[in-house]
Formats: sequence, C-alpha cells, structure tokens
Amino acid sequence: MSDIDAQLKSICKSFCISGDYVDSEELKIGNVNKTYKVTFCNLEGAFESYIVQAINGFAFHNPEQVMHNIDLVTKHIRSKASEQSVPYFHHTAEQKPFMFDGERYWRACDYIPSHTFYTCDNGSIMRETGRAFGRFQRQLEDFDFSKLFETIPNFHNTPKRLETLFANAKSDPCGLAKSVQPELNYIASVRDEACLLTQMLEDGKLPLRVTHNDTKINNLLFDQNKHKVLAIVDLDTVMPGLVAHDFGDAIRYAANRVAEDSPDYEKAGCDLTMFRAFTEGFLSQTSAILTETEIGTLALSPFIMAVELASRFLDDYLIGNRYFNINYPEHNLTRARCQLALAHDLKQKQPRMQAIVHECLRLIER
Repeated sequence: MSDIDAQLKSICKSFCISGDYVDSEELKIGNVNKTYKVTFCNLEGAFESYIVQAINGFAFHNPEQVMHNIDLVTKHIRSKASEQSVPYFHHTAEQKPFMFDGERYWRACDYIPSHTFYTCDNGSIMRETGRAFGRFQRQLEDFDFSKLFETIPNFHNTPKRLETLFANAKSDPCGLAKSVQPELNYIASVRDEACLLTQMLEDGKLPLRVTHNDTKINNLLFDQNKHKVLAIVDLDTVMPGLVAHDFGDAIRYAANRVAEDSPDYEKAGCDLTMFRAFTEGFLSQTSAILTETEIGTLALSPFIMAVELASRFLDDYLIGNRYFNINYPEHNLTRARCQLALAHDLKQKQPRMQAIVHECLRLIER
C-alpha cells in the first residue's frame, strides 16, 4: 500500500467509514483543494465510494469555520426534502465534520455518481443550471445568515480586491507588473462600475443572503441520463453575500463562449441565448423572493464578476501563483486575460441583457 493510500485509509477510518479499503484516485477538479475518490468494500461485499479532500489552508485560514458553515447549510437543505440536495459530510467520533492530521484539515463526503459539465451550449441544460442555483437561494431564504462565518473576509468586496491588486502591482514582488500594464490599465478604467454592487450594499440598498459564491456549472452534479441536477457541491465559500454575485459568477463561467482559461481569449464573450436560458431558470425560483433592486442588478453582475475574477487571477500571477492551482507558469495570466475580454463584451451588451432580464420576469409573472 502506498503512503497516500495508507493516509487516506486512516483519514476515512477517522470519519467512521467502515469496510475494507480498496483503492483511491486523485481527481483533478477545482482550483483550490486536493481531492481524492476513495473506495471501500462494505460488509455486504458492495463497493462504496467517498470524496476525501484536503482543505487548502492558504485559501481558507480557518477550515473549522468553513466546515461549520457547510454543516449547517447542508443540514438545512436536506431538511427540505427537495429533489435537489447536497452531499452528506461524515463526522468523526467526536461529531466533527473535519479532522486534522497535524498538518492539514480533511473532510469526507459521499460520492454521488453523476455527470459534470464544464462548458454549456445547450439551452435546456443552462435553464436547469439557473433553476438549480435559484433553488439553492429559495431553499435557504429562511436560514439565518448571521449563524455563518465570513470564511474569506471581503471575498466579494471588489474595491478591496482591486486595492490589493494595484498594491501588489506597485510592490511587484516577482517583477511582472510591467508585462501586464494593459490589463492593469483596463481594470483601472472600469473601477467605479466594477465596485457598484459593494457600494450598494454599503449604502443599504441590497440585502445580505446566504450565497454559494462559486456558482460555476461544474459545481452541479447532473443525473447521468436526464440532465437534472442532483446536488450542488463545492460549498467552501457558502457565507453571507449578495444574490447578484451568485448570478453573475454563474453567467461569467457558463455563458462565456470559451473556457475560463482558454488561450483563445480574443474569442471570449457572452452567449445571450445561454444568458436568457439561465435567467429564465433562475428567476423561476427566485422572482418571488428577490427585491426589485436585486433584480435590477442581475444584468450588470456578470461584468462585475468578470472584472473581479480577472483582478484575482492577475493578482495571483503577480505574487507567484499562491492561491489558484495552475498547470503552467502563465496559467493565471491567461485566465485574467480571458476574463477581461469577457468583461469588455459584457459591458457592450448591458442594454440587451437588462432587457432580457425583464422579458424573463414578465413571462414568469403571467
């Protein structure tokens, strides 16, 4: 048995998972945590698989708070007995949803056989994606967000994200700032518009809700045959936030004509057909609970999220790629350039996107 197999076996036993250890497979998913699929043979001779993750301590400085939030939110959603659920996270003998091995925090949840999409050009799938993230909002409408920790302070505080970017560009720890001056100039030129959601929150114009904060389509587990969402995953960033951030991030990722890290970033842009489909699905679940002001921010939110993500990718590139997992040295720079190309396209399409939101809303209200 290899060292990692022995370690994973021990971790699973800490979570009271019974049976005989069979094998493990590292899953190359997500930009942050280390993830494994671990399989056991239970007492009846059936194979059962689990997802075991090492929580990224640089991204999440207090993993215990992360798991506190996940534990409360998953229990609340499961109590709704909905067709859409969340993974079940196992607890240790001390009833903790995590374990610490002296170096890293680990967690374990049930593996759900499913299909995952990384891109989408199918309107029905995109509509189901919108319904799924909208349903998440509806399921948690009656949850007291004050019970949750802010696991990453200022996670969607765009002004602070930009302040950090420009400060690191000025200090230039890796000597890379000069090579990305055009990107920095564009972000500076749209700074006020990109900070609008944060300003509205500070002015008391938008309410806080429980938000997912990482609403990429690949964080949905789809039925392998029916293209229905079984569960929402990757709940690390669940905390109080703005609904527009969840809406905007979903569009930023899934309605882009190219992948988030495509080197063909000049082809980036928002597919309005996919935007409409997602909006129809999302509002079908949320139109009755959102305020008029919240609905008014939806069309702008993808642009804001594209700029914010571009600033985060670019900042990580400038400081030596410390946050996001990368496959090559310029990976974060490619991501940033792709997001900025998307932001440029989204800015031009604002009037049409705003009209689509209101068209979808009228159809739902009939």
